Parts: sequence; C-alpha cells; structure tokens
Amino acid sequence: MKTFNEKEINERIEKLEYWDYEEGFLVTSLDFKDFADAFAMMTRIAFEAEALQHHPEWSNVYNNLTIRLNTHDADGITEKDFKLATKIEEIIKG
Repeated sequence: MKTFNEKEINERIEKLEYWDYEEGFLVTSLDFKDFADAFAMMTRIAFEAEALQHHPEWSNVYNNLTIRLNTHDADGITEKDFKLATKIEEIIKG
C-alpha cells in the first residue's frame, strides 16, 4: 500500500473542505446542534467506515466530533484515508 508524501497529501487535501493535515493524520473537528446529532453522524460514518474496512480514530464530546485518519498498517496516509474523508464529507453535506 503506497503512502503519500507531504507534498502529495497537501495537494490532495486542497480538494477537501473540512480536513487538515496534522502530525501524520488527516484531521477534522465538526460541531453539531447537540449530542444526538453528533452521535447520529458517527453512526452514519461508522457504516461507511465498515464498508470501506477503514476505521477512524475519533472522539465525541457533547456536540463536537473530532476525526483522525491514518492507515496504521502502512504507517502513513494512503488512498484509504482520502476515500473515507471524501465519504465523510458527502455524509456531512447530505
């Protein structure tokens, strides 16, 4: 599995609206109306993550959801991370 270098990551991340590259991860932090909305979004994302067999590191505090993507098997950012980030953006935008 090919990992992207920092230049490739920065070029690809420009096509994403909600993501940044920080400390070896694609990262986003999203605020929702309340805890129930944040949890509902996590549930929708979980089904996509499972379908892609790629699972995020995430945390949820009340209405905030923070997601970090990295392909641990490859020790870096791969196509899997960008596919899941793109799917997550599609879910968020509805």
